[in-house]
Amino acid sequence: MDVDLATSQTASVLEAVESAVIAKRSFLETVLTGVVGGGHVLLEDVPGTGKTLAARSLAGALDLSFTRIQFTPDLLPADITGSNVFDERSGEFTFAEGPIFANIVLADEINRAPPKTQAALLEAMGEGQVSADGETFSLPDPFIVIATQNPVEQEGTFGLPEAQRDRFMVKTSMGYPERDGELELVNRRADRSASIPTVSSVVDGEEVTDLRTVPESVTVDPKVRAYLVDLGRATRDHSEVEVGVSPRGIQHIFEAARAYAVVRGRGYVVPDDVKRLLEPVFAHRLVLTTEAEINETEPADVLAEVAQRVDVPSMDV
Repeated sequence: MDVDLATSQTASVLEAVESAVIAKRSFLETVLTGVVGGGHVLLEDVPGTGKTLAARSLAGALDLSFTRIQFTPDLLPADITGSNVFDERSGEFTFAEGPIFANIVLADEINRAPPKTQAALLEAMGEGQVSADGETFSLPDPFIVIATQNPVEQEGTFGLPEAQRDRFMVKTSMGYPERDGELELVNRRADRSASIPTVSSVVDGEEVTDLRTVPESVTVDPKVRAYLVDLGRATRDHSEVEVGVSPRGIQHIFEAARAYAVVRGRGYVVPDDVKRLLEPVFAHRLVLTTEAEINETEPADVLAEVAQRVDVPSMDV
């Protein structure tokens, strides 16, 4: 598959999802960038904005299997990964797959589960496999986690460990829809005979793996590579940052920039691609100092300063 075909397919996916989901195009592009870039996506939003519908619609457009896991304080790791159960017919224990065995897994309100259960996702997200009772089981390919968390409600929640946040390629937010969008939602609700919008596949599920390899062919000029590395390193020197972007984070913005170029119909990355992805890829990885939190400094504020400090390379395209 070449870049032109991949761009055409991503455009078809965006149009299909937009037909069902009331959301900004930029939000859908960011989510699709994470998927095409081979990563996982973290959505931070208040309830009722349509995150579940967005994830389900994306799975439908890509012709991929989908499961939703509601994270709760009493959820156990085995409830996610699966466990060995006794088969009375054979007289042996067999592994019963958990809901994580799907192409797209929606981890709803992931921060409501305790750290031990959250950690059950780490191996799956990093290695594409799960371990149970000394055995290793491969997950479907592709395997994509779309996790959600509520930024407002803190009671009964557990903050995601830094190592887990670092596993997500991008973090984004749907935000509230425009007035016309909310009116459309009301009109849908008024028609009691109408069912929840569904999206038919526009891409063969077997082609999604090929689609995710296309960014490998996207050209990234050495000056752009140096630019994104310098941006990542600059976060570590900022006075209001306790822990800056990790080497994995720098690799993720490189991968995301190539995927975003495909979504935008180019076979090369420009500095604006990196700047566009700076907050979605870097913000959730920053740990700010106590003083910065007292001053109500946001990661986005830090990244805006970093972007001003680092010189943007000139490109001959």
